Amino acid sequence: MRRVYIIEDDESVNRALARLLRSAGFDTRIFASVEAFTASGIGSGSGCVLADIQMSGCGGLELPERLQRIGRQLPVIFLTAEDTDTARTAARRPGAAGYFRKPVDDQALIDAIEWAMVNGRSD
Repeated sequence: MRRVYIIEDDESVNRALARLLRSAGFDTRIFASVEAFTASGIGSGSGCVLADIQMSGCGGLELPERLQRIGRQLPVIFLTAEDTDTARTAARRPGAAGYFRKPVDDQALIDAIEWAMVNGRSD
């Protein structure tokens, strides 16, 4: 199954990303926070995560460490509305599978997800 977990606190962005990814043949699951995602009992199997870097509560940059703590290795593609050198550097540290500034180029995002699912660290 080609599942993409979307973690974004902006509901309109969630809807737009889910619609785009479903049209490209992905199964999507939406979460408004990192905490909700990690508490959901993420199922087994492969997938990819799209996570906004800046959200209330735990930010997306903390996600790879949290995934590791619960024994899941999923590639994470970061999204941000505030593209800065600091954010790009921070996203590289946890080993991001991708990094995109919003608004995201649809085809580039789909290509990055496809690449991450084949080459990323998914179960």
